Amino acid sequence: MEHVTEGSWESLSVPLHPRVLGVLRELGFRYMTPVQSATIPLFLKNKDVAAEAVTGSGKTLAFVIPIVEILLRREEKWKKSQVGAIIITPTRELAVQIDEVLSCFTKPFPQLSQILWIGGRNPGEDVARFKAHGGNIVVATPGRLEDMFRRKAEGLDLASCVRSLDVLVLDEADRLLDMGFEASINTILEFLPKQRRTGLFSATQTQEVENLVRAGLRNPVRIAVKEKGVAASSTQKTPSRLRNHYMICKADEKFNQLVHFLHNHKQEKHLVFFSTCACVEYYGKALEALVKGVEIMCIHGKMKYKRNKIFMGFRKLQSGILVCTDVMARGIDIPEVNWVLQYDPPSSASAFVHRCGRTARIGHHGSALVFLLPMEESYVKFLAINQKCPLQEMERQDTTTDLLPTLRSMALADRAVYEKGMRAFVSYVQAYAKHECSLIFRLKDLDFTALARGFALLKMPKMPELRGKQFPEFVPADINTDTIPFKDKVREKQRQKLLEQQRKEKTENEGRRKFMKNKPWSKQAKKKEKKKRNEKRKKEEDSDIEDEDMEELLNDTRLLKKFKKGKITEEEFEKGLLTSAKRSSRTDLGMADLEDDC
Repeated sequence: MEHVTEGSWESLSVPLHPRVLGVLRELGFRYMTPVQSATIPLFLKNKDVAAEAVTGSGKTLAFVIPIVEILLRREEKWKKSQVGAIIITPTRELAVQIDEVLSCFTKPFPQLSQILWIGGRNPGEDVARFKAHGGNIVVATPGRLEDMFRRKAEGLDLASCVRSLDVLVLDEADRLLDMGFEASINTILEFLPKQRRTGLFSATQTQEVENLVRAGLRNPVRIAVKEKGVAASSTQKTPSRLRNHYMICKADEKFNQLVHFLHNHKQEKHLVFFSTCACVEYYGKALEALVKGVEIMCIHGKMKYKRNKIFMGFRKLQSGILVCTDVMARGIDIPEVNWVLQYDPPSSASAFVHRCGRTARIGHHGSALVFLLPMEESYVKFLAINQKCPLQEMERQDTTTDLLPTLRSMALADRAVYEKGMRAFVSYVQAYAKHECSLIFRLKDLDFTALARGFALLKMPKMPELRGKQFPEFVPADINTDTIPFKDKVREKQRQKLLEQQRKEKTENEGRRKFMKNKPWSKQAKKKEKKKRNEKRKKEEDSDIEDEDMEELLNDTRLLKKFKKGKITEEEFEKGLLTSAKRSSRTDLGMADLEDDC
């Protein structure tokens, strides 16, 4: 494969529309990045492409510009209901971002319409919007797009609308498959015409992506772009202008080190990654209380309707902190991010690279820092070998203030904080147990006492991973945690109402038990004797079935299971039943019950 360097937009072998060039100049894109220089001419010459390039290398423009150009060059005018291009991306934040970039290029061309279909919105409104305004270019997440293909009852025949499709783009293709969208992607591909141009874009190449390339692309041109200044033999997957650091500290020191770092970099813009949604909720609340004078936002995958607003709001900030999960790790372009802080290492090595790639994008400089426990230090060497991602050590600060007592006080004063902390701890341990690199991240080596102190827990939670373990060095709070109230008076009122209801039910149940005990002895004796007779009769009946018909029942049950699993036809099933001996009425009833169970 030939090596491609940057060049001016005017130097493309296939000239771009003057208005497209005008938009590029307005946005400040004077020169192409290597991935753009390699991909755009191929797309415009009817080639399928599978492009792999480091994160932050300008992949979005590499497919947005060809899409606009291809649709503009069509001789026949586009009808509003005709879909000419579809862009599929794994997360709604990335879809919003692509839609925003695309709108800059479609604005000068009113004959082209675009529409955004993502989760967290009313699908009925999406259908109505498409029917009213159309969508020649659709930007969508896979789940919502698949749903739209199934909405014929609402007057949307999307399968007919995509017959004129020219271009399909799968952005962050590896992530699409990694997030379990493979079935949705395959369903969508079945609706699309075979004669189309297809582009797969990703920062990492996986076997699943390779399988998709073979299934969905016709003789694709494969593009693997290296950054300028990176040796051709190198497989480095992080931007060359990224400074990557790590810090070794104990579990009960990590939070203090994070807060100390954020205090010293207040005027900068940070992403702080945690392993779970519950950790984001808990530590986000803690940082809001302990890092003053800084805008702090939280975002994670379980948020349904707030995510877009939070994402767009953080993008506009000059400085601030976004506390997040890996939902923000892929393809997201947030301007001027100075530091990516990984409080918890991600579940996979490739996710580490993508997290770091939120900074040092398209020529800018940036830095990243991951916090590691002493037992995790070998992860540094692993990343250097596995991801060609070298890290430099950052010394732990000895002058940090211990904020964990303050965090414990917050939990004692507000049940919401206490419950968030417990959920965060449990989710962290469960995520740790499932880590992809289990040779380094071993649950049995975790110091649960230090970890619980690091979460500022008031007591150890009950969970399977801690069963049978003793923690003599952990000092629980000298308080009945059931008495901790919610600071929110409405929530506390609801909690007290529920507790009162539970107490009432418990009293009633105890009263019933006492009443039963006080029954006359004669009635109790009669009841026991009746029960004994029933059990004896049932046992006798069961033994009759066992002796006479159990083998026949088992044979019929096996036949039924084979039929339901599709191993035999209905004709074979009925034939098998006919060969069985006639059943008694009792056995017939037993068979009917077995059929229901199977």
